[in-house]
Amino acid sequence: MSRTMRAVVLSGAGVCAVEDVPAPVAAPGEVVVDVERVGVCGTDVELFTGELTYLQTGHSSYPLRPGHEWCGRVTAVGDEVDPAWLGRRVTGDTMLGDRVCRRCRRGQQHVCEDRQEVGIRGGRPGALAEQLAVPVESLHELPDSVDPALGALVEPGGNAWRAAQAAGVAPGDRVLVIGPGTIGLLTAMFLRAAGAEVHLLGVTVPSLDFARGLGFADAWTRDTLPDLPFDAVVDASTAAGSPALGLDLVEPAGRLVCIGIAGTPSTIDTRTLLIKDVTAVGILSASPGLAATIAAYGAGAVDPRPLVAATVGLAQVGTVLAGGRPEGSGAGPKVHVDPRLRD
Repeated sequence: MSRTMRAVVLSGAGVCAVEDVPAPVAAPGEVVVDVERVGVCGTDVELFTGELTYLQTGHSSYPLRPGHEWCGRVTAVGDEVDPAWLGRRVTGDTMLGDRVCRRCRRGQQHVCEDRQEVGIRGGRPGALAEQLAVPVESLHELPDSVDPALGALVEPGGNAWRAAQAAGVAPGDRVLVIGPGTIGLLTAMFLRAAGAEVHLLGVTVPSLDFARGLGFADAWTRDTLPDLPFDAVVDASTAAGSPALGLDLVEPAGRLVCIGIAGTPSTIDTRTLLIKDVTAVGILSASPGLAATIAAYGAGAVDPRPLVAATVGLAQVGTVLAGGRPEGSGAGPKVHVDPRLRD
């Protein structure tokens, strides 16, 4: 008789349930992980609401099992996998390329046309479950200094690390981050660790107060933003007009980094881009930044644990996806899930 486990299943837009599903078995080249912690992401919300573009393009379809910000412990290995992985605490890359195309051969599997994305694209089940099966080559081992909360923040942290790197700042440079959500705050933390003077631009008073509580005193609304030269601007918001605003605010010969995704098309005036000699960079995926993020967390250079407002069990995921805040939540923007909790 096959074993079962509990997992979050989205069977349609707005339809979320915890179901008993077959427990994963490690295929050749794969491992099974007992999941310790999972972050709920904006992508998961868009899968729940039906707004994610992949649902329109056919890259994703219901029913699906979400969850891509995770960590856990390897408890089974398939054929062709070194048994030494057993017992290791790990996280893993979300982007799983086909390993044969030109992009994959160039080390760019995160933009493989035929990629799977754990919990998102291509039918690969996600981590909002008691167990998860993933290819061994996608794993990154976690040191003891990276606890479960940090482990489940590696994936968003990898995105933010890449955005901070793309800003190309030197110590003392001034950077504006638009959008003080999870990715914006993580990016600000990496920029601060690199010695930059970091400013944040947001909309709501609570989000800006939270940013100030993390030590970012220069947190502004559009009306209060001082007239300062910004060597780089990172757009980590979901507002369609933010890239154009960032282009207006960045210094000539500066850098504009776009990591936020709006629900409608964004436009910029390329005349401004070239007249100001600005370098514009788009960031998709944490893949190239996972190892560096683990190292930064492990060394204590960046500690994003205050971003986690609450940790709940699988039964509360539907409420969180629908916009609810768990009882007793802190002020942070991120909710974590521990599949081992019974609630």
